[in-house]
Amino acid sequence: MVSGDAPQAEGSVRVDVWIWSVRLTKTRAQAAAACRAGHVKVGGERVKPAQAVRVGDEVRLRHAGRDRVVVVSKIVKKRVGPPVAVECFVDNSPPPPPREIAIQVPVRDRGAGRPTKRDRREMERLQGHPQGHPPGR
Repeated sequence: MVSGDAPQAEGSVRVDVWIWSVRLTKTRAQAAAACRAGHVKVGGERVKPAQAVRVGDEVRLRHAGRDRVVVVSKIVKKRVGPPVAVECFVDNSPPPPPREIAIQVPVRDRGAGRPTKRDRREMERLQGHPQGHPPGR
């Protein structure tokens, strides 16, 4: 068997490669972009795509509107199938929000014009942003 195909117990691998290999993102480019955007943390610290990840590290990933918290249990260097991928990490993620809550989108009447500051704050409050500070601002 090629060394990159099977899960390995020792060594390290780039965090973007590992995230993609265990199927937390669909593409490696998405994994690297998440790292560059600051959506990936290893041990509580934001990391660059080339940061090494080892067995026992806690990886936090914000992807597709959901927070994932996983602990690395095996190192893989190449993408593996779903049954093998599940064995490579311990998932400590909070459960996803109910579908009804996740889909709530504020709706404005057509032709109502640009939202006022008060309207914007109300929309942010409904979306769960603390004190009108959405992420990314």
